[in-house]
Amino acid sequence: MKKVFPILGVVTAVLLIYALYQALAVAPTERTMGDVQRIFYYHVPSAWTAFLLFFINFGASVCFLIKRNQTADIVALVCAEVGVVFCTVVLITGPIWARPVWGIWWTWDMRLTSTLVLWLIYVSYLMLRRFSSSGETPLLAAALAVLGALCVPFVYFSIWFFRTQHPQPVMGGGGSIDPRMLHALLINWLAFSCFAFLVCWSRYRLEKLQREVDEAHALRSLHDPGGRVR
Repeated sequence: MKKVFPILGVVTAVLLIYALYQALAVAPTERTMGDVQRIFYYHVPSAWTAFLLFFINFGASVCFLIKRNQTADIVALVCAEVGVVFCTVVLITGPIWARPVWGIWWTWDMRLTSTLVLWLIYVSYLMLRRFSSSGETPLLAAALAVLGALCVPFVYFSIWFFRTQHPQPVMGGGGSIDPRMLHALLINWLAFSCFAFLVCWSRYRLEKLQREVDEAHALRSLHDPGGRVR
């Protein structure tokens, strides 16, 4: 597996460069918004990637609640960490896009507010994992992750059921999109997904190693409370 990682890293780097070229050079300029619309190719794929990671976190958390599987717990943790990063990108790129288009940085409509609440839930999840030393922390975190995952479809469908400042979806919502724009969007999502996978893989290996070290130290302390080498 160690030999596969560099290959995937090169493939991901090529995909990211190609996606950047598609977004900035190949995709046509949007008629009403101009070049600022090109943030779309990073804003939307970041949101989709975050949602995907949160759903993996949900599945892994449910698995941990049922089987108490440590591998599932690690997968849930790393997916939440990387998901929060991508969700942060969404919350940053959204106002940058909104300011020249809407004339405002932020508005408390349902889509924006629910996305912020989703981000806060998973930040709370990470803070619980980081600062709580209770033996029940993984269980509490898994329960919180289930709650967070339930917010994901609400965030996605909020613009379908509520009047919001956020534009309606161009795919599946009766709108249309230029094929070159769609191609650039999907290529960026693929590139972001590959990059997220590599980061999750690295974090998984690091977290697993850290837990093995902590377990070894705990066993050593149990057999030698004074810390003496025998």
